[in-house]
Amino acid sequence: MRFRRSLQIETSAVIDMVPLVNCIFLLLIFFLATSNFISQPGIKINLPKAITSEVMQENTIVIAITSDNRFYLNETPVTLMELKNKLEKASRSEHVLIKADRDVTLSKVVNIWDFCRAIGIKQVNIATNQEVK
Repeated sequence: MRFRRSLQIETSAVIDMVPLVNCIFLLLIFFLATSNFISQPGIKINLPKAITSEVMQENTIVIAITSDNRFYLNETPVTLMELKNKLEKASRSEHVLIKADRDVTLSKVVNIWDFCRAIGIKQVNIATNQEVK
């Protein structure tokens, strides 16, 4: 009696996806656990609307005045005296952009504008939202 040996070599290789999915899942958990989510709240300002407003793309010093009369210089809170001291130290060739809330009195904006002009800053602009025509 003759026994046959059936030896077959499997030619198609199958890649098991479970270890790959486990590695990706563990990496995702690792990055989510180690990353820190810092939300920096912006300054809330309702800018007035203007039809003839233009977009400024130059490097400028940004002065923001909120509706509760707080001052920010490049998004850092400052007092009025600190604002004036830092503006005096700024270069005379810099541009200043005043972002004032629409509820701020005009006298505050004009006072800052006059101070900038008095110390020699030639380009002072007021930020507005572009009104839809």
